[in-house]
Formats: sequence, C-alpha cells, structure tokens
Amino acid sequence: MITFGTGGWRAIIGDEFTRENVQRLAFALAQRMEAEDVASRGICIGFDRRFLSRQAAQWAAEVMAARRIHTYFINREAPTPLIMYTVQQYGLYYGMAVTASHNPALYNGIKLFTKGGRDAKQEVTDELSAACAKIAREDIPVLDYEKALAAGYVEIISPYNSYIDTIIRAVNMDAIRSRGLKIVLDPMYGVSRTALQTILLTARCEVDVIHERHDTLFGGRLPAPNERTLGALRGVVEETCADIGIATDGDADRLGIIDDEGKFVHPNEILVLLYYYLVKYRHWHGPAVRNLATTHLLDKVAHAFGEACYEVPVGFKHISAAIDEHNAVIGGESSGGLTVRGHISGKDGIYAGTLLVEMLAVTGKKLSELYREITDQFGECYMVEHDCKFDAQLKANLNQRLMIDKQLPAFAEHVERVSYLDGCKVYFSDGWIIVRFSGTEPLLRVFCEMPTLSRAEAVCEQMADFLGLKLN
Repeated sequence: MITFGTGGWRAIIGDEFTRENVQRLAFALAQRMEAEDVASRGICIGFDRRFLSRQAAQWAAEVMAARRIHTYFINREAPTPLIMYTVQQYGLYYGMAVTASHNPALYNGIKLFTKGGRDAKQEVTDELSAACAKIAREDIPVLDYEKALAAGYVEIISPYNSYIDTIIRAVNMDAIRSRGLKIVLDPMYGVSRTALQTILLTARCEVDVIHERHDTLFGGRLPAPNERTLGALRGVVEETCADIGIATDGDADRLGIIDDEGKFVHPNEILVLLYYYLVKYRHWHGPAVRNLATTHLLDKVAHAFGEACYEVPVGFKHISAAIDEHNAVIGGESSGGLTVRGHISGKDGIYAGTLLVEMLAVTGKKLSELYREITDQFGECYMVEHDCKFDAQLKANLNQRLMIDKQLPAFAEHVERVSYLDGCKVYFSDGWIIVRFSGTEPLLRVFCEMPTLSRAEAVCEQMADFLGLKLN
C-alpha cells in the first residue's frame, strides 16, 4: 500500500518500497498527467544518496517513457530543493524526488512536487494513493532506461549551476567576502556538499567539511540535524574556533546549526533569527508563517515590527500556501525547514544556511550575540520535545481520547483555548502544548513551550501521565 504522509511516501526498503510500488506510483502519476493534459510538458526526476535511489529514479523514468512522457533526469545525487527549483524553472507541472529525507537508512521514498515546485497537496497524494491501489503489476508498461535514453524520452540535465547562481544572486556576497568567515559543513553523508561548499568558497569563506563521503548507512546514525546527532560538528566548530557549523539532513531541505560557542541552535531559534534579520537589517516588510508546533517567539518578534504571524497545520505545503496568500517574509517549522519570500516554494537548507552566513557578515555579530539581542527584547521561550512509539491499538485509543472524546488533564496552567486543527493543541496564557501523530514515522509527538524549562517539562509530564505514556 502506498500511503503519503506530510513529507511524501516513505517505506522500508524491500517491504513496501519496491520496484513494483515505485513503478505503480509512477504509472498513477503518468495517468494523472494525461488526464490533466499536461503530459506533454514532461516531468523532472531526481534522487538522493540512499540505497536504491538512483535505480528507483530510473524505474520511474522507465514508466514515464513507456507513456511517451519526457523525463528531465538529474543524473547525479541531487538535493530536494534543487529538484523543486528545476520544476519551477522548467515550467513543469510535476516533479519527483526519490528520498526518505531524514528517516533511518532502511527507508526510502518519494516526494512529489506540483507546478511552481511546490509540495503536492494532500488531495493530490490521496488521489494517487487510491489510484495505486487499483493498478495491477501486469498493467504497468515500461521501456528500459537505456532504450528510453537513446530514444530521447529521457533527457539528462544538470541544473546545479543555475540553482547555485540563483542563491548567489539572492545574498550579499560582497559582505560575506569581506568577513573571511570560518565555516564547518556537515552534509550528514547527504547531498548538500557540492552546492553549499561551492557557494561559500565563492564567497571566500574558509570551509571545512565532515561526513561528506557516500555512505548509504549515514555513518550508522539518523541523517537528521538535531542536538543528538551533531556532536561531531560541535567538536570541530569548537576545535577550529569556527564562526558557525552548518548541517543539512539527508536530502538537504532542512538544516541544523552549531553556533560560535559550540551550542546547538534550535530550528525555532534559526527561524526567529532570520526573520529578525530580514526585517530589522534588510528592512523587509511582511508577516511570518509557522506551523502549530513551532515557537511563538516568532509571533512576538512579528508583532513588535507591526506584523502578523500566521499559524498553519504541519506540512510544508501549508506554509508555502500561507506565504503566498499573505506575502510573508519567511515561513518555517520546528523540525528545521524554512523558506524565504522570493525563493522556491519549498524548504531549502542550502539557501537557509547561506542566508545565515550573510546575516553574520552584514551584522558583524556572532550568532550567539544576535540571539541574545532578540531574547533581551522579547524574553526566552523554552521548548521541550518528546517522541513516543505506538502500535495500532494504542494509536486508536489515543485518537479516541484526544480527538473524539476531547479528554484533557486538569492542567495546573490556565487554559485559554484548545485547537484540533492538527492534533490537539492547548494554549495557555503564556505557553502551549501539542500532541499529534507524526506524518512520516510511527510516533506520537509531544511539543511544549513555556517561559521556563521546568514549567515546560512539568506540562509534558502531566500530559504523559494522563495518556499513560512514557516520555523518551
């Protein structure tokens, strides 16, 4: 069964991620393109460094070729934002990235993009999932990849230079060149090194790179840039006295940061820092957008500049839509994905990392100093995050209690309102907690933000005790 979550279709290799299912999904998409009369425009297909990614991209291209649909094929490991950019620049209606993003190494998957390089909306992926369920293997025609290439149905393209040049034009390269910044990159064995290192070396930065080789096991760790996985990056930043350490996840659409003091900078803080920089130092005008599991400190900063901050459900497609609707300056999420007005409609860890380097150069301040500048004005917000694994029975029980019966503990904090927009979010007078099922992994996620760490932990414990959960 092919089921899409908030970040595409992801499945265990050899279980549901198989050649048959990849080609089943490609066939369903080809039929959709024909029904929408956009098949003549073609499709862009790219892949990351995971096991079977290149082969899976070719499997999909073989199905498209059999339907005489032209495939623009990026024949090297490609960041997801590069594929989104290519869909946008080529004026295509669909694109496909073979990746499981930050999931463990035994996973692979496919992200789908629609016109403008956007994440496919849920109604699109739901319809494709339903169509896949009706397709038998013997009904899927294929044309061997090499034959498709020779016949011209597959065209190998190399959009790297154009993508890199777009980012270079969007940032203040002169300011960066003038600072001689020292930067450490951690691609986490993923696909960001070529683009990000090229940009930073062009800006005359001193760049060290770790974990850059091709390793489909990602060094035995999760390719997700969080506090637990960036210990090596922290060590190199501290040892070399670097100005910043930049890590990206497996497909480079999200990032994690180590600051000049060797501290992990939470994605919430990155989002706030960049919005603050763009409004105060670049003098941009406009609101911000965040999902409902992302810091409300962003709201405080926006309101201080006379702007609004819009809350949307989890899933970057909601952020992209809200940015367009409100002409927002920035949109992002607490998992490390963000985008800025005027760039692609999806998240881009390469562009975000470059923009952070520009921020250091233009302000002449350390990252730690800039964040203290913000918290001195707006106060601290402390977020606690927990993941709880579940089985089908527990999920059904939790869903019944939270979403249907709407049961809640008797919180010690004053409850102002409750939202069921995406999971269960309880708003307090000076904080909040949300409990929701992950759209990419079998996890129940608990996020809580309060003015102190102890209060945030206490609220999480109260919710966990009420639901009978053990927090990690």
